[in-house]
Amino acid sequence: MNIESGRMPLSQCALGRAPSVAIAQHQGQRIGRVDFSRDVANKAAVLIRQPEMDYALYCDQAYPFAVMLFALWHAGKSVWVAANNRPATAEKLLQQGCVLLGDWPMGKAMLLPSLSSTEGTMTLSELDLRRSCLTLFTSGSTGIPQAIPKELWQLQCEVDGLEQQWGTELAGSQALATVSHQHIYGLLFRVLWPLATGRCFHSQIYLSPESLLKSAQGQSSYWVASPAQLKRLDEELTPWSELSRLKAIFSSGGTIDLAVARFVERHCSQRLIDIYGSSETGGIAWRKPVADERWLPFPGVNIAPTAEQQYLLTSPYLPSGTPYLLNDRLEMDEDGRFRLLGRSDRIVKIEEKRLSLDEMEQVLQQSDWVQQAYCQSWNDKRVRIASVIVLTAQGLDYLMQEGRGSLIKQLRYQLLDSFETVVLPKKWLFIDQLPLSAQGKIDHEKINGLLSLDSRLFPQLQFFSQKDSCVELSLRVQADLPYFSGHFPGQPILPGVAQLAWVEKYGKLFFPITRPFSSMEVIKFKKIIRPDDKLTLQLRWNESGGKLYFDFSSPIESHSSGRLLYGVEK
Repeated sequence: MNIESGRMPLSQCALGRAPSVAIAQHQGQRIGRVDFSRDVANKAAVLIRQPEMDYALYCDQAYPFAVMLFALWHAGKSVWVAANNRPATAEKLLQQGCVLLGDWPMGKAMLLPSLSSTEGTMTLSELDLRRSCLTLFTSGSTGIPQAIPKELWQLQCEVDGLEQQWGTELAGSQALATVSHQHIYGLLFRVLWPLATGRCFHSQIYLSPESLLKSAQGQSSYWVASPAQLKRLDEELTPWSELSRLKAIFSSGGTIDLAVARFVERHCSQRLIDIYGSSETGGIAWRKPVADERWLPFPGVNIAPTAEQQYLLTSPYLPSGTPYLLNDRLEMDEDGRFRLLGRSDRIVKIEEKRLSLDEMEQVLQQSDWVQQAYCQSWNDKRVRIASVIVLTAQGLDYLMQEGRGSLIKQLRYQLLDSFETVVLPKKWLFIDQLPLSAQGKIDHEKINGLLSLDSRLFPQLQFFSQKDSCVELSLRVQADLPYFSGHFPGQPILPGVAQLAWVEKYGKLFFPITRPFSSMEVIKFKKIIRPDDKLTLQLRWNESGGKLYFDFSSPIESHSSGRLLYGVEK
């Protein structure tokens, strides 16, 4: 590999053997490879003295992540890369015997001691491509965490394949992203690939294309994005002229809708590059959907049908001689390109009846009231179907005018044209947009949390919308909730303590509240809440202050408000 040009194998990336070009931008500073090498060596010198061998790594920003990743490798440690830093994920990794390292909640992360002047730094040597490894701890399509091991040679093969495909086109470009590096796609496209090829990667995850383009400062750049983020580009507000100057826009984590790809090309002449793959397989194929809806496998990747009408993948990114059975249904053409027809593992059995969740979503989306539908199986003593519905403006108007029950009844009528009664959804959520993880995928944890709320203890959720640190929930307070019993005879009133319990539960579902509850401020109960009242609950989370603001209101007045305080992390 040409080290003089800034390119080098991953095994040598921390050795500092390259021109002093910027390889990262972190907190406003441009960082060269020599600086990166020094930072890695200092951390490795501390880590090699620690007795623990398995470390779960999570960092909010990409540069500290890269430093710690290479330091762990050079210290001979095993690295687990977590998809998120939620308390449940931390607990699962602790159960695996991992030490938490980086930005974890509740003071659970190891605090590395400083390197003393007498200890000295560590002299780094080339990594062994087959001994240095990491384990991706990520959720599959069901939301159940899986441990997926990768050796460094596999990551090197992926980097080489990406450079072969797009290296010339992206020469001299910097990598900017709106997706996390804690997932295989972000790890490769925004950290390892640029690091191995001498391109500068930005440490920050940008929250919008506007902030991303502002940080590009007119320099040659490419955007690492997700389908959900591209779908939210606005015809009026998006800076299309700046987008048109990007060298490329990549997307992965789900397929891009052809309509979205055409919309983007029409406004800025960018042909989106769609990447198909998974944590288990690495990259499989790519396409520019406007030019050709079919997928083109990466060099060396082969897909062959089996006798059971499934597809077997062989790839240079898989462990040697180990084919992988795909969970997707394909339509292969003679030239090797193919179309994706949906996941085969999205076929479920309900009361011995086979059901395609993809087909049910498509039928729901034919309604004028439904913009997007997501269906999943829900196991609560028996397997049932839950549907999460993103409503159109017309659908939201119907919900507000006619009520949740009437809307569900109409959608069930529509489904009965295609499905038997026994497989129809038993649980429904109505929202303004699907909740997404940092990787731009469906946030199963949030959806499952809402579906699992006990209807005997919580109000009926009619609809909710969320934007950043604010959420608004439309609720109906059922008359049979136990809080009304005896409070008071003949004139039931919802107790304030029940309202506060709801606030805390919803707050922890929607926001990353990890600190312990400490106190309350300016709590005001202004207007009583009665059985069958319809309420709006507004929540706002102030992360820096540890304050959860709430307001229960009806169309004409506020019923209660205040804020819950959560203590400083220990």
